[in-house]
Amino acid sequence: MAARFESWGRFPHAQPVSAHSLRGQDVSLQDLASPEDPAVIHGNGRSYGDVALLDRGIVLHSRGLDRFIEFDAEAGVLRAEAGVLISEVLELIVPRGWFLPVTPGTRFITLGGAVANDVHGKNHHHAGSFGHHVRALELLRSDGSRRYCSPEQNADWLSATIGGLGLTGLITWVEIALKPVASNVLKTKTRRFGSIREFFALTRDNDGHAEYSVAWVDCVARGRALGRGRYSTANFCDKAQSLPPPKKKAWMHVPFSPPISVINPTVVRAFNSTYYRLPEVDGLQHYQKFLYPLDGITGWNRLYGRKGFVQHQCVLPLNVAEEALTELLNRIVRSGQGSFLAVLKQFGEHKPVGMLSFPRHGATLALDFPYKGERTVNLLRSLDEVVAQANGAIYAAKDACSESMMLRRSFPRLDEYLAFRDPALTSGLWQRLEDGE
Repeated sequence: MAARFESWGRFPHAQPVSAHSLRGQDVSLQDLASPEDPAVIHGNGRSYGDVALLDRGIVLHSRGLDRFIEFDAEAGVLRAEAGVLISEVLELIVPRGWFLPVTPGTRFITLGGAVANDVHGKNHHHAGSFGHHVRALELLRSDGSRRYCSPEQNADWLSATIGGLGLTGLITWVEIALKPVASNVLKTKTRRFGSIREFFALTRDNDGHAEYSVAWVDCVARGRALGRGRYSTANFCDKAQSLPPPKKKAWMHVPFSPPISVINPTVVRAFNSTYYRLPEVDGLQHYQKFLYPLDGITGWNRLYGRKGFVQHQCVLPLNVAEEALTELLNRIVRSGQGSFLAVLKQFGEHKPVGMLSFPRHGATLALDFPYKGERTVNLLRSLDEVVAQANGAIYAAKDACSESMMLRRSFPRLDEYLAFRDPALTSGLWQRLEDGE
């Protein structure tokens, strides 16, 4: 048996039968996985649930596919192997006046993972998801075949692979279009809001001219304070200026997991009350501080204790979002399991580029909860009920607890996608989805 491995949320765990590191141009899946002995592709382990976990199976680590292939610094086009991290991409391109058009809330994911989960950022209302900027990729199947996929060639395979949960084959390399930037500095603005309704008023007034926008919501506030939070926007400065990047060494390090979560109701209430009352500010920030705030804390997932934590992220249609978000927050308050990190954003009208892509027009709320067994699972499934009633969807890269029916509701093109799945690849999430067949 190989060593136990886990997602960033540290729940659930998986005990694979064997593990293999994938590297080199001549990488092959034929001798490593089959429909009888399936495998899962595992990147840098930054998804939160079991989308990249497989208990009693084979794990194929793709981080070894870590070479840059080609960078056109004039046109802003980059081709790199799928195990390259976003942090490594940024180190290469930012000094040369380029940036990723879409980036999630951490720099420490692989390019292959960004494609397979069709990640989104704080600028979906302007730029769509990561998949909207993929020019091409190569897909290696377990039968040994290789497919060049682009909007012009094998476009259906490209659509199946973007957001395809890593199950259409191994992404060996990715080619992406970059966006020009004049500096590494963001001009930022933060304002308080007192309710979900006020949040939507702020998005209407600001999202049109703010490239990045994101809100934090106080998930323990109740009564008249329910739904209060802080809304932040940012744009890259349009003049050449620079701020020194944060030190490469994180400003805080969590060296071990405490026996129990330090993210408890008392801590959450105290933090949320203090954070909400911080001054409203305008200022300049290095892009890392605004886009990747938690990357400055090494091992921050250990704060949740040895049992780990679970995330829940949903998207809700705008016509019912205010009502549904209010009900979600009410259920969290009643449960006594307030979320420490609660991120609220609005997705734009970009059509999903992948068959199973999560980002779609609406409001999205991401939450995390210390894992407390059945109590936590019951809360998340209660939140799923609200999402289902609103005709919303959950994000597979964050999910560890949803039942098959909820997963299927989240993927309206699932039947179309099935024709592209590699029979030698699976995952814990996919097995949960199949449990309802």
